[in-house]
Amino acid sequence: MLTPNPLRKAPLWAPIPSLTLPAPHFSYSPVVRAGAFVFVSGLVGLEPGSGRLIEGGMEAETRQILKNLERLSAELSLDLDQLMLARIYCADFSRFGEINQVWETFYKNRTPPARTSVGATALPLGALVEMEFQFVIDPSLP
Repeated sequence: MLTPNPLRKAPLWAPIPSLTLPAPHFSYSPVVRAGAFVFVSGLVGLEPGSGRLIEGGMEAETRQILKNLERLSAELSLDLDQLMLARIYCADFSRFGEINQVWETFYKNRTPPARTSVGATALPLGALVEMEFQFVIDPSLP
């Protein structure tokens, strides 16, 4: 039997609700906060209105993911300059240049975050691209 810890006053992390992201297709928290960090679960190129994967291939999916990220950032009052890490998963790494082209355009006048890129054999919902993000925030904010 576990005994409650009297020093633990608040959860170590908490989900952050979002009205701008498409609803998850599976059971997970799309956005969570832990201390000075906000973690955004892997996003695929879903259209916010329909929740369906956007058509048009790798470039279109990448653009949609970054649009969804911009909308989420605005909703949560996060500046994209607070974005410190991005992880990119690509179902066809031989075509990674298509992702990079959209990425370079998106970050043309911004400081890009640290980035990891990984080839994957399959991604959720048949997507070609998935990205997850980590923001840093002032830990004193509620």
